Amino acid sequence: MTSREPDLPLVGRHGEKRRVEDLVAVARAGRGGALVLGGEAGLGKSALLEHAVRTASGFRVLRVSGAEFEQELPYSALHQLCAPVLDHLTALPDPRRDAVRIAFGLVDGTPQPFQVGLAVLELVTAVSGERPVLCVVDDAQWLDAASSRAMAFLARRVGSDPVAVVFAHRSPSSVDGLTELPPLAVGRLSDHEARTLLAARNPFPLDDRVRDRLVAEANGNPLALLELPRAGGFTPPAAASVPSRIEDGFRARLAGLGPDALLLLTAASADPTGDPGLLWPAAGALGIDVPTAGADAVATGLVEFSVRVSFCHPLARSAVYRAAEDGARRAVHGALAEATDPLTAPDRRAWHRAQAVAGPDEDVAVDLERCAARARSRGGVAAAAAFLERSVALSLDAERRVERTLAAAEACVEAGAGDRAANLLATLDTAGLDDVRRARVDLLRGRIAFTRPGDGGGPALAVSAARRLSEPDPDRARDCFLEALEMSLAVGRAGGVVDEVLTAARASAPAPSSPDVLEALITLAERGYRAALPLLRDALRTEGGPLWSRRPALASMISVELWDVDAHAAIAEWLVKAGRESGSPLLLRLAFAQRATAAVLAGDLGAALAAVAEEEAVADAAGETPLVYHRLHLAALRGHREEALSLLREASGGAGRVTNLHWTTALLHNGLADHPAAMAAAREATEHGDLFLTGAALPEFVEAAVKCGEPVVAARALASLTERTQAAGTTLGRGVTAYARGLVTGVEDDYREAVECLAASPLLPYRGRAHLLYGEWLRHEGRRTDCVRELRAAHELFTASGAEAFARRAADELSAVGQRVQRRSAPACETLTTQQVAVARLVAAGATSNEVATQLFISKRTVDAHLRAIFRKLGVTSRRQLKDHPDLVDRDR
Repeated sequence: MTSREPDLPLVGRHGEKRRVEDLVAVARAGRGGALVLGGEAGLGKSALLEHAVRTASGFRVLRVSGAEFEQELPYSALHQLCAPVLDHLTALPDPRRDAVRIAFGLVDGTPQPFQVGLAVLELVTAVSGERPVLCVVDDAQWLDAASSRAMAFLARRVGSDPVAVVFAHRSPSSVDGLTELPPLAVGRLSDHEARTLLAARNPFPLDDRVRDRLVAEANGNPLALLELPRAGGFTPPAAASVPSRIEDGFRARLAGLGPDALLLLTAASADPTGDPGLLWPAAGALGIDVPTAGADAVATGLVEFSVRVSFCHPLARSAVYRAAEDGARRAVHGALAEATDPLTAPDRRAWHRAQAVAGPDEDVAVDLERCAARARSRGGVAAAAAFLERSVALSLDAERRVERTLAAAEACVEAGAGDRAANLLATLDTAGLDDVRRARVDLLRGRIAFTRPGDGGGPALAVSAARRLSEPDPDRARDCFLEALEMSLAVGRAGGVVDEVLTAARASAPAPSSPDVLEALITLAERGYRAALPLLRDALRTEGGPLWSRRPALASMISVELWDVDAHAAIAEWLVKAGRESGSPLLLRLAFAQRATAAVLAGDLGAALAAVAEEEAVADAAGETPLVYHRLHLAALRGHREEALSLLREASGGAGRVTNLHWTTALLHNGLADHPAAMAAAREATEHGDLFLTGAALPEFVEAAVKCGEPVVAARALASLTERTQAAGTTLGRGVTAYARGLVTGVEDDYREAVECLAASPLLPYRGRAHLLYGEWLRHEGRRTDCVRELRAAHELFTASGAEAFARRAADELSAVGQRVQRRSAPACETLTTQQVAVARLVAAGATSNEVATQLFISKRTVDAHLRAIFRKLGVTSRRQLKDHPDLVDRDR
């Protein structure tokens, strides 16, 4: 391990040692966990990792050490972790086995990042079936992004397996995915502990003044206590940070070394693999007298040559590398490049070549482009960006430099590095670019602006790109207009951004070969719903067509605006299928979020909770934060006020999303009978005239306004709702409009029409609302028997759909006429965790434990642990009983 600290006693680390020992003990007992050690260099994090290794007797130990160079190579650190156990790959299902082989460059292909994470989970848990496993990851701040996400995923998912994972990283750096794992800050030693350490390491008593000066200078850093005296003196404490002074101490050990020993140490510091089979040929090519130089290098205590080449501390490696002259560094990189196999390690070879040249080199630039393509195909877009950026710097050909700059900027944007992308674009002379390239620049700048809080310039830049493409690429131009529209739906309402985009599209978008969704949206803005809805319906009609595949979020919003729940559900299921086939985490997350929303609309609580769990699982596997809106909609329907308000605080977004938030807030408060709050939210959702989701909020606005004694406001909202639903022409739209009309007119026929229209609807909450509002009206009219019938029907429908607040409203109405509601046992999904609901439903549908593990990105042991808990909570003893459980069966089965 490159970050081993030299025989550092663990003085003053009783609490830290106990945390590590407890983690290992729990894993030995069969329950896994993780720990993240953080602190500045030299505090003893690596020593604590070694303590974990010593404690874990009988464990299979897998080690990883991050290296700065390896940050650019996707899955390089993960390969370190898995290399000793790759013989277990044969036990994995084909998709995971292939994902690992592709990620490690063993075969060609494009890995699915979340499949890689699941494969590593299955690989490590398979090894743990033989004996417990301890994974120790040092210098985690230097892990490549793909490896970091996969290891963090592993650490989060081993709760039911005998696996312990311990990370150490240098503060204050942060590491992808590790912030959610249990942290352990490794602090400085007290003065008393520092004196104890000095006494343990020095056989002769120290003069009190010397000892006190050492303690003061080291400032509680154990490695500084050992290294500063070896540096040959002291410096004023304010001169530099303790790690910098430690590095200076390591650098001082180089004094007096001959040129061969210095060059050998530089070569060792430039090769993070620690492979003697690479170092010795490179040293030979440099003309180094290896036996003599090697002995001199080892004598410094900085390095050890054994099965691996290892430095005494990462700061020692960086001290040696920084101390070398530029010419020496280029020479060793050149030698290492020549010693690296171009077939098995082409990326490392190309990177060494790039560090070996003093100026532009077109041949090396081309090599780096190839590396970028390989990195992208293996899921390493951040690495692709780094290779391309270096390729730009080495480009001789001006035309190729422009293309590489654009490609590097695109990769940076995709990797979430907007500032780096902006810096690259700033180097281009845009006046000399043709329209197609200038459009790429505009679109990239628009995407960068879109990701920056408070920067609303994204839509205008996307429109500029669209205008430039109108002649050379009309289809791409229309797509840019749609991208501008999606941006405008998200960035906010101020300034009528959506209208501006549609006005620009109307003025300069090239005519389509046949009417498309952009044409429909322009018509909607110009001529209203009645004229636009046939075009919108046509755009939705083609399953898997351009709208579904390229703009799925827009397709879902349109289906809601058309009151076409069948189309909405079909889009969600198509997205699930497409997401599974493509392996796109983004598509799968959107798919499960839409499936959850469709289930909420239908009042299928179990399906909604299962979809929430699946979206969370994909987000976790991809290292992303779960989406909010579908969870908010579910909490609102259930009337879970605190959860919903918490999700509201978590959520953020612009026009379309803001409308969604206010719609669901109005739903929440109407359920809780807080009609003034519902009216305020519904007003926000509807009065701005946002392009989508306004229609869905209108029924909430009508009900809240009527309950608040605002008949004029209610009538205005009803007129807007009627215009939309009449144009849409769906049974759902007619039924919802009928009960909204009944609220305004007080005419019984309207309520009856609503009940009749929705009688066969699979959307239980809407059916329940029709019965509830009719029952409330009947009670107000003094028709006790009739109102009881409607209110009981409403209560049953709300209870079945998990709409607890609306069910309470129905129960309160029944209580007001002297009727008691019989308490029903909670549905199965109410007693289970979200993930347990997903497991139970999959098993009830016939899935095996392995299939469930694959779908939910958990280990088979975790599935079995969940099943034991499910059996206990539901009072069943077999999978067959789960299949027959009414609360776990899909309604369409």
